[in-house]
Amino acid sequence: MTERKQAVHHERYAVLKQMLEDRRRDIHDRLRMLRETLPAQVAEVKDAEEQSVQGFAQDVELALMEMKSETLGQIDEAIRRLEAGTYGTCAQCGREIAEARLKALPFATLCRECQEVAEEARASERSQDTRVLSSFATTLGSVKAEGEL
Repeated sequence: MTERKQAVHHERYAVLKQMLEDRRRDIHDRLRMLRETLPAQVAEVKDAEEQSVQGFAQDVELALMEMKSETLGQIDEAIRRLEAGTYGTCAQCGREIAEARLKALPFATLCRECQEVAEEARASERSQDTRVLSSFATTLGSVKAEGEL
């Protein structure tokens, strides 16, 4: 590798690592804030309606915490790939992932084209699952109706 390419590679590595670290720190801060506010909210006395609304809000906050935790795992994995020298390479086809995609989604493991193929496959699976469940429900309804005769 030429000196110029090494410098560009090192600069890109530093920028990407800083971006991932910043994202990780931001998520840690948000998770800490959510964890700190939950116990204080639980201690307050509320009527049934307030408890219901608060319960819903807590469910949403817990779902957000779970999503942020998953994102942290993805960021940690991206940092491992960066240190291993495989960051920015599509896990499916081996081509380089576009820099714009990595800036928008720093833990992306697939290039846009491979991601689209993967999403189409998942959509097809969900469609297949829906058809099977619908068929099962129809069959179950028919069996139940026959049993009621």
